[in-house]
Amino acid sequence: MLILQHLLRMQLLLDNILTPVVLCFLLGMVAKWIKSDLALPEPIYQGLSIYLLLAIGLKGGSALSATPAMVFMKPAIATLVIGLVSPVIAYYFLRWIGKRSQIDAAAVAAHYGSVSVVTYLAAVEAVKRSGLASEEYLPALVALLEVPGIIVALLFVRTDGANSWSKALHEVITGKSIVLLLGGLFIGALCGSDKLVDVQPFFGAAFKGALCIFLLELGLVAGKRLKDAGKAGMRLLMCGILLPPLLGTLGVIAGLLSGMSPGGSAILGAMAGSASYIAAPAAVRIALPQANPAYYLTLALGITFPFNLALGIPLYLKTSQLFSLWLTKSA
Repeated sequence: MLILQHLLRMQLLLDNILTPVVLCFLLGMVAKWIKSDLALPEPIYQGLSIYLLLAIGLKGGSALSATPAMVFMKPAIATLVIGLVSPVIAYYFLRWIGKRSQIDAAAVAAHYGSVSVVTYLAAVEAVKRSGLASEEYLPALVALLEVPGIIVALLFVRTDGANSWSKALHEVITGKSIVLLLGGLFIGALCGSDKLVDVQPFFGAAFKGALCIFLLELGLVAGKRLKDAGKAGMRLLMCGILLPPLLGTLGVIAGLLSGMSPGGSAILGAMAGSASYIAAPAAVRIALPQANPAYYLTLALGITFPFNLALGIPLYLKTSQLFSLWLTKSA
């Protein structure tokens, strides 16, 4: 029986890794390690990021238009709570275990308080492959989780005056990720699924192919960041590996208690256990210029992101299923 359970866990892990999206990410890492001249032109990378964010927003907005407000309210509140609690946990983790300064701990906490959109997408695909259903309004939760954690993390330290803090806040709110996600949500909710049929071939059928190319670029970036992992120190690396399952488990529990399905709760767990590499770096660069990018970028892209793709997402999925079963028996 134990051998069978072990084999099932290995199969779940292999199912998550042996997908075009994850393998494209690994290809990018390998290309960087062997010093290939493979590179994605910056305009293409920016174009893909715009496409993916807008497509996520449109899909979430379309789902929101058909979702009763009372159904969405509890998961939305749970997501906001995660966004407020996660950076606090990450900050003290970095202070006590990572032994980082206040500034560096706050910078890293800002990344873990926000969300990685690509981790969310990978979790959605993993849940689909497992045969579980998930809520269609999840992209709206992605937008909700993007900003609060960054604000909370920046409150831990004094910045270079109110002007610097306001600039950082403005950078987050007006950044492309928030504008595209919220804009897409608004357009999708306003138009509904019927009026989005005309653009569905572009934003639907081509989505996974665009995601593969985007992951290829992220693999190149992560491969470069992994070279800096040794310089970060063992304590910092431990934080990058321990924080995702801790925050991810909190996300799973919050999702289940708010009435979300096991599949949706697993995705929320992946979101909570992820680290931002778009909105957070922009805000930290402005508000905390003295923070060391080698710490927060290496952890976010070089450690936590690969960890979640390979191990984290299957862990959140299994945790969600076990907690769901336990809650059902307890009821």
